[in-house]
Amino acid sequence: MTSKGPEEEHPSVTLFRQYLRIRTVQPKPDYGAAVAFFEERARQLGLGCQKVEVAPGYVVTVLTWPGTNPALSSILLNSHTDVVPVFKEHWSHDPFEAFKDSEGYIYGRGAQDMKCVSIQYLEAVRRLKVEGHRFPRTIHMTFVPDEEVGGHQGMELFVQRPEFHALRAGFALDEGIANPTDAFTVFYSERSPWCCSQTPT
Repeated sequence: MTSKGPEEEHPSVTLFRQYLRIRTVQPKPDYGAAVAFFEERARQLGLGCQKVEVAPGYVVTVLTWPGTNPALSSILLNSHTDVVPVFKEHWSHDPFEAFKDSEGYIYGRGAQDMKCVSIQYLEAVRRLKVEGHRFPRTIHMTFVPDEEVGGHQGMELFVQRPEFHALRAGFALDEGIANPTDAFTVFYSERSPWCCSQTPT
């Protein structure tokens, strides 16, 4: 089996495989390459691009499609750029080659968690723009670092910054569970933190 060339696949799949080849693997992710990747996507799609360095070397990239009614709260599509470590002895293909076999299966670290979602956001916006759609609400896509090790140098710091509050997010989507069918299941507040300041009696 051989890996098909980009001329034989949908451009969004080619883009996905390009993103998979960026080694954003913990514990030393190449965040600079990921930021450059999304800057180029913003340029190609005609979107605004903001880079917010929340800690030295940790940048949240925000791509923005302005809505027609800036008074409305925005929609936030979030994904993280880092991926968990790799143990190559357990892989049938190089985890950063983004190998695609003859059946269309793609092998790559971070494919489901969660680089595919980032590309889905971009492809959805691209298609909607090509079709001439405009929406009242502004749509922001945020690509954040550090999620796989707790988010302490990523979203945890970003939500405290004025740049986050300026997004005026009223609704957000993030990662979920891989689904083998064409059905989409949406969970509302799937994870709600709860803590207790007192020792139970």
